[in-house]
Amino acid sequence: MDIAINLENQEKDLIQACISKERWAQKVLYEENYGKLMGVCLRYSNNRDDALDILHEGFIKVFKNIEKYQPGTSLNAWMRRIMVNTAIDFYRKNVRRRTEDIDTAFDVKTDEADAISKVSEKEILEAVQTLSPAYRVVFNMYVIEGFSHKEIANKLEITESTSRSNLVKARIKLKSILKSRFIRNEK
Repeated sequence: MDIAINLENQEKDLIQACISKERWAQKVLYEENYGKLMGVCLRYSNNRDDALDILHEGFIKVFKNIEKYQPGTSLNAWMRRIMVNTAIDFYRKNVRRRTEDIDTAFDVKTDEADAISKVSEKEILEAVQTLSPAYRVVFNMYVIEGFSHKEIANKLEITESTSRSNLVKARIKLKSILKSRFIRNEK
């Protein structure tokens, strides 16, 4: 006998319980989404403690604004956007921005084999976390979240050329970090 569960109603009931500030519903929403959203926060932070701060601040915003969620859209995408915006706010609050001109940036190309394919996800995350906050935020927003340089400039209150410059420099630094780890692991 097949049993069908209506997930749409289940999500609707969970959202309604969260709107009513039911602790059990908030706990369920938190526990079901902790892993995915922690991954987002880790990409924007220097370390796990900062990521937890971003995550918890983000969930406070989720619960505070849950009534604004539009049923029928992706709840995961809505919460992810809140986490990204919370990470950007964290960056703005805690980091003095350095801006550098695009003229000082350059592109490095190589004919070497793809070292990324030989590096673990954990090593890549650790490398991203070593970037300066300015480089890390622009890298995540552009490469991972798909923001344009114009959108990044508006959100971070920097110029588009600074966004481009920071992205180029982030990529160069990541390449250097990952290449050195790859060489170290080869020995």
